[in-house]
Amino acid sequence: MTSILQYPLPLPPILAHPSSTAPLLITQGAEALLYKSTYLLPSLPCALKYRPRKPYRHPTLDTRLTKHRILSEARLLLKCRKEGVPVPSVYAVDEGQGWLMLEWIEGEVVRVRLNEWLRWRREKGTAEGEEEGELRGLMERIGEAVGMMHGVGVVHGDLTTSNLMLKSREHAEVNDHAEGGEENLLAGEVIIIDLGLASVSRFEEDRAVDLYVLERAFGSTHPRAEGLFEVVLEAYGKSFKGAPIVLKRLEDVRMRGRKRSMLG
Repeated sequence: MTSILQYPLPLPPILAHPSSTAPLLITQGAEALLYKSTYLLPSLPCALKYRPRKPYRHPTLDTRLTKHRILSEARLLLKCRKEGVPVPSVYAVDEGQGWLMLEWIEGEVVRVRLNEWLRWRREKGTAEGEEEGELRGLMERIGEAVGMMHGVGVVHGDLTTSNLMLKSREHAEVNDHAEGGEENLLAGEVIIIDLGLASVSRFEEDRAVDLYVLERAFGSTHPRAEGLFEVVLEAYGKSFKGAPIVLKRLEDVRMRGRKRSMLG
């Protein structure tokens, strides 16, 4: 979470209060704005996800949709945290005002870290297949985290490497980039973020689609890492007892995806 947007956008009332720490707009999505602020104490950072009013929607419908989506995401995060799935903690929620306050995860999304690591390997001249222990470790942690989420009955709905974070260890950010420590770029706990499209589902099809979307994300964004996606699936199988049926269904989803690609 390092790219900070500077242009002004509507602030949720809680951040517009004079006593609030000056917020930083981190990213702007189609439905929500993400700010970095503080919770209770100036030393405790938090992430505030705010869904501003949509002028193109009927006010009553807009209010109803915003409340539903905020409450749904909060409930799913609480469910995951209770069951040990690595997701941010929920600090506070106000569905009426359209915001959700979450634990601030210090680190970077997997997409950024993985691209940095792959670029470092290219510059170093490392051939594919050599010294890939760090990458295998990352893929295993991703598979384990997704398996845990599916195991509690939650599907993400937008499972990409932009919605997986690598949580920095204490002082890791300094050490990882000092004195050629790029090999540690893939270290850290995998945290699943942005459950705005998530839902409760026990259907193997929904879980298989989650995996397929993640596999496609690796194929399009990190093609050099795509060959190790089977490591994700192996770890997934170890962390979720229902994995064999899901993985069988994944083959069907892949086949349908290939047919769509061929037909354009």
